[in-house]
Amino acid sequence: MKKKLIERVTVGSGGAASITFSDIPATYTDLYLLVSIRESRTDVGSAGGVSWTLRFNGVTTNQSQRDLRYNPSGSTPSTSADSLFYMLSCTGYDTANTFSSGGITIPNYAGSTNKSFSAENLGENNGNSGGRMSGGLWSSTDAITSISLHPSTGTFVEFSSASLYGIVRGSDGTTTVS
Repeated sequence: MKKKLIERVTVGSGGAASITFSDIPATYTDLYLLVSIRESRTDVGSAGGVSWTLRFNGVTTNQSQRDLRYNPSGSTPSTSADSLFYMLSCTGYDTANTFSSGGITIPNYAGSTNKSFSAENLGENNGNSGGRMSGGLWSSTDAITSISLHPSTGTFVEFSSASLYGIVRGSDGTTTVS
């Protein structure tokens, strides 16, 4: 699948309270968000114990998400339901200089129907990783014009990054670069 980079944000020294993409053009059929995140938070008692949140148009209501989670401790994968959009985050508790990574696909983001997304996300801690596959729904017919990422507490640390891509599907169902 070919994608066109809309914008890339890399956190500078001192960290950032959020990462925001604003004024997203309605010229694509789908969006893809690629992230590499680490939070400054250090009060977590276990690896992969926190999650950053995703907001469309700054809204935190009318959201639902289902997850399939994998825990490296050998436990059985579990499912959950949340009322906000959450993704795994590495923190100051995890192995130094490791970042969680993931990708989020948002089809028909500018259409006049409710907005769905699918995501895969992985947190890393010294060879042990936790993962999450998610499906979410924002029950709003508004076009998505901004996307923001917010840490659970504290800030995103230096070198955390997010890249937003636009995807255009051709009339024959293939994906093309606009």
